[in-house]
Amino acid sequence: MKYDFGVVKELKENETRVALTPDVVAMLVSNGLSVVIEKNAGVMSGFDDEDYIQTGAVIVNTAKDVWDSSKVLVKVKEPQKEEFQYFRPDLVIFSYLHLAVEEELTVELLKNKVTTIASESVEMQSGHLPLLAPMSEVAGRVAVQIGCNLLQLNNGGAGVLLSGVPGVQPGKVIIIGAGTVGCNAAQIAIGMGADVSVFDINPKKLVALDTAYGASIKTHYCNSIKLLQEIPKADLLITSVLVHSRKAPKIITEEMVKSMKKGSVIVDVAIDQGGNVETIDRITTFDNPTFEKFGILHCAIPNIPAAVPKTSSSAYAYAIYPYLKSLGEKGLIEAIKENQDLSNGVNTFNGEITNMAVAESLKKEFTQIELLVGFKLK
Repeated sequence: MKYDFGVVKELKENETRVALTPDVVAMLVSNGLSVVIEKNAGVMSGFDDEDYIQTGAVIVNTAKDVWDSSKVLVKVKEPQKEEFQYFRPDLVIFSYLHLAVEEELTVELLKNKVTTIASESVEMQSGHLPLLAPMSEVAGRVAVQIGCNLLQLNNGGAGVLLSGVPGVQPGKVIIIGAGTVGCNAAQIAIGMGADVSVFDINPKKLVALDTAYGASIKTHYCNSIKLLQEIPKADLLITSVLVHSRKAPKIITEEMVKSMKKGSVIVDVAIDQGGNVETIDRITTFDNPTFEKFGILHCAIPNIPAAVPKTSSSAYAYAIYPYLKSLGEKGLIEAIKENQDLSNGVNTFNGEITNMAVAESLKKEFTQIELLVGFKLK
């Protein structure tokens, strides 16, 4: 039997989220759709197999059973090397993929003619990224918590309390990027009582932050001269600059990092797209969250929302539900024909790259999805 949707346990290191929660499974099943779940796939997010069974899911013992019997494989993070063996031409993978920095994965997807819908590429006409936004909200908030913890002396930091105490000034938080991550990081840092500055090149975003927080926040137009002036003041630096589906731009130079105070902390939230910091040359994990360069702690965890999987899994499942419902009821071709947001998310189709930004990042050929499916999108 082929099930409409399949969910497997995530294999990426320290990835604790699950793509679908029991209540969202129930919503899909109530619409006549079928879901198969790998045994214990939701345990780390607080959902056991019985929770899924009660909502109409079918539980199977192995990941292979799920991959082989699913029309659409719904994941959180990109497939790992040990999952490449399950790729096939009639499979659709719907997941965060970040193919611009995943060339080996992209090659395998193309070779096996797998259709992929990248959650980070699903984009509304307004430019809003409805599936990336909830994870960005979580990542921004958790990034401050991570930074606050790393600043403790026992974790290698300078021993600074972001909130300060009466008579002692608060810690300085600098946030690069006033998008969803940056705004949520600012909200938490301000709530902690930190001295907060946000940099961006979009004046409208800076105006919005100033309107929301007034004297509680400092806003700066982002340029290298201003960064060189302000970065040395930071106890915690959070970077979050994203260019849709492309490699992240390097904003923070080695010179800027060298100017920082010893024991200060950098959290690069953009690392899943390559990162914004020149001195970050490796991925870190929750087990080993930092490395030190020039006396500065560098944190480059690509799946920060996995720190709070109960919250993150629910936020992701709720956001992806309407797109899955459309795919299940109409099939792939009709769903992307009727939904421009969804068609924007298609990164590979029938052995071709259908996302221009991914193709340019990997220096590969781009093919318009319209040419491959035989219609003009609405």
